[in-house]
This record gives sequence, C-alpha cells and structure tokens, in this order.
Amino acid sequence: MSSTPNRYRGRFAPSPTGPLHAGSLVAALASWLDARAHGGVWLVRIEDVDTPRCIPGADRVILAQLASCGLVPDEPPVWQSQRGALYQSALDHLIEGGLAYPCGCTRQDIAQALAAAGQVRERHAELVYPGTCRSGLHGKPARAWRLRTDVAAPQDHRLHWNDRWLGP
Repeated sequence: MSSTPNRYRGRFAPSPTGPLHAGSLVAALASWLDARAHGGVWLVRIEDVDTPRCIPGADRVILAQLASCGLVPDEPPVWQSQRGALYQSALDHLIEGGLAYPCGCTRQDIAQALAAAGQVRERHAELVYPGTCRSGLHGKPARAWRLRTDVAAPQDHRLHWNDRWLGP
C-alpha cells in the first residue's frame, strides 16, 4: 500500500431517467467545486442499472447539459451497467479472502431480529444487520453478500477512518 494519499476524486452520478433537473445540476456543481477546491478530479458515473426507469439517450442529454454549463468530467464518463465484471472481481477477492459471506435475510427479517433483541428502530432509520447468517444461511437462499468486519478489522474489532468533516 502506498504511503502517499490518493488524489481527491469527486463524482456526480445521475440516473438517465430524463433530462437533468435543477436540483441535480446544483449537486453536480457542488461536487465539481469540491473536487476543484481539493485539487482533485471530477468524474461522472451514469447510474443506468435501473433499466425499467432508464430513458434511451437521456445519458447523452445529461452529459450535454453538464457540458453546456462548463461541467466536463476530467476522465471519460463510466456507465454502471458496463462495470459488472469489475465489481464481480472485487467481490470474488473479498470472498476468497474470507471477508464476505452470503446472507439470506430480507429487510423484514433484519427488522424482526432487531425487534426480538429489544432494539427499537426509528422510522426511516437505517437497519443495522445483526449478523444472522454469519455462521450459515440456515436454509435460506442467498440474497446478498455481507462484509466480515470482525475479520477485516484490527484486533480491537473496530474499523477506523478519518472523515474529512468530522475527523477520526
């Protein structure tokens, strides 16, 4: 691993479901300005994986709208739908290293497990996965892959990072 920090990479990731709207343009401008303020690069990633909602040609319209406002990515845009092999390779690496495991839980299963443990969930709060399938699928079909943070973390079993705004 390199001891030099990675260059800042800002990104804007629109879904091609129609032309860019004002709120998305503001988000694009903010991410572009943030990248510039940190001496980094600005990227565009087209979120075209929700195919029923995608409108053919909307990606080109969005890129043209951004360019007309002077927001041109520093690297060629990427389309999520074309990156499946890259993501599969990363997942395979985690699985081979024992850092990921299959999970058969639905959101409802997770909510019920948390409720049974006496953990009250606020409305719209994120569900915290309780590790139900860490020791096996218990006859359920695999629905997702979970990260083994207990293995990936240092000896104290805590993951640490430095948030740009909040610090360590």
